[in-house]
Amino acid sequence: MSDQKAGVNLQEKDRTWQMFDRIAQTYDPLNRVLSMGIDKRWRRRVARHLPKERPLELLDMATGTGDLLITLCQAEPRIQRALGMDLSEGMLAIGRQKLQSLQLPQPTALETGDATQVPVKDGSFDVVTIAFGIRNVSDVSASLREMYRVLRPNGRAIILEFSLPRLRVMRSLYLLYFRRILPFIGALVSGDRYAYSYLNQSVEAFPYGEAFCQMMREAGFTQVEAHPLTFGIATLYQGDKPNAHPA
Repeated sequence: MSDQKAGVNLQEKDRTWQMFDRIAQTYDPLNRVLSMGIDKRWRRRVARHLPKERPLELLDMATGTGDLLITLCQAEPRIQRALGMDLSEGMLAIGRQKLQSLQLPQPTALETGDATQVPVKDGSFDVVTIAFGIRNVSDVSASLREMYRVLRPNGRAIILEFSLPRLRVMRSLYLLYFRRILPFIGALVSGDRYAYSYLNQSVEAFPYGEAFCQMMREAGFTQVEAHPLTFGIATLYQGDKPNAHPA
């Protein structure tokens, strides 16, 4: 389904960082309520898919308030350095407060950065992650190519994103919640009706499952896998950047 068919156009996606600036103060607590805490379990699941048996440098794109970056740094001592990037300074400001209070053992930083034009050199990181942000970028294919570019050979991209359940009953219940209940609660708490209407529209418009796996392959990734989570409400994708000079 195209973004336009679902009511989400490219101009809106170019301005999503402004929307996240508006809802930054209520974003974290509201997420916990709306997801019933399941999102924290999903982020911990990402740690199980990190590359094995070597030190890691991590880039978390569309990092928001840094939840995934923090979860991975706490779960995996092999992470030696972590950088989070986002276009929303409102979200980053809250993330920096969280990092300051946690005092993680790894060097960490949150910086302004566009997921379609990442301001780092080629081959700078071992792992690139993005949680619930890939659907918000203006050019998904460009973002995937950037993930591939900034990875070192044998590096891995891990993407966590909402998807739609395959089972008809679960799908119907999920869409009822997403289209009716979630926007109402989100608007009531955040004061921003558009933000939480956009959420369900962007999820329904976004390619998932094999369609998204194919997009990752087209960007150059190999060993691409999709792991549905919680009846398919979310999906964890991973893909590797092959070693250009195999032994």
